Amino acid sequence: MPKLFFEDMKEEYLDEVIKIEEISYGEHHWSKDSFRTEIKNTVSRYVCAFLEDETGKRVLAGYCGIWRIFEEAHITTLAVDPKYRGKKIAQALLVYMFERLYNEKIKFITLEVRTSNIAAIKLYEKFGFKSLGVRKKYYQNNNEDALIMWTNNIFSDEFKSLYNERKREVESANANEQTV
Repeated sequence: MPKLFFEDMKEEYLDEVIKIEEISYGEHHWSKDSFRTEIKNTVSRYVCAFLEDETGKRVLAGYCGIWRIFEEAHITTLAVDPKYRGKKIAQALLVYMFERLYNEKIKFITLEVRTSNIAAIKLYEKFGFKSLGVRKKYYQNNNEDALIMWTNNIFSDEFKSLYNERKREVESANANEQTV
């Protein structure tokens, strides 16, 4: 199976990012200009997950973005190419981002997610996110509500234990030469 690796998002990747964005979010996806602005923003971090096959060809499998504000981070976007969903790539992206957040001493992480996006909600719950409210009619394309999800302090023993389980799952999949 191909190996997964991560790299900060660069402008040269945006055509590939937009392809996944369009598939994942339909006509109300972020624009290339939005991503261009975000990767230059000093409070944001955007990362791409690439698969590399046996010939060395790189394929963009997914991406994730966050904003960092004092001791808090906000996940702005997370998407995986439908061809690679169900292979722990989203989980691997979150592990990679959380490692960076630990290094930057971020304590809390938040996000909004569509109430209908059950797969994403389950993924975030696996990482200890809890729903702490609803933003009514948050999504402009259909007035769907968004769950507001937060973590506890990621340095707490309870959270670190849960996080380390997720990290081991990703490392185990990678060690078995499976796509993560």
